[in-house]
Amino acid sequence: MNNDYELLLLSNQVCFPTYAVANKILRRYQPLLKELNLTYTQYVTMMVMWEKECVNEKDLVNALYLKANTLTDLLKNLEKKGFVSIKKSENDKRNIVICLTEEGRKLKEKAVNVPKTLIEEHWLTDEEVIQFKSLLYKLLKGDWGK
Repeated sequence: MNNDYELLLLSNQVCFPTYAVANKILRRYQPLLKELNLTYTQYVTMMVMWEKECVNEKDLVNALYLKANTLTDLLKNLEKKGFVSIKKSENDKRNIVICLTEEGRKLKEKAVNVPKTLIEEHWLTDEEVIQFKSLLYKLLKGDWGK
């Protein structure tokens, strides 16, 4: 086989196992998040909200590596569920501020079991998890020709 074509082998790709593992992990999260009435993207959004309480929309976009238009509908759905409130900033009406509601705080108590359940499944050793996350964040922070 021509070496140029070796690059096209699925087994030589970094993107494919990354994609496949992400799908496998997301499928594992689904039944746990269904109990919370959250999608995975809503769940990670709530993780930021539980940490920050109130956050500017631009900061949330950056924290989640999402586009603003993707976040808009997601936030509206979280607001309908009563987990967050969305309002314009008092200081600058162009800025949107998202704040955790009391219902959102209560949800945190239920959500704490999600990572505990997945950690107990021992997919990787603690050391491997640290190394894997470190490599993933290195990739996330890299400039991919935006």
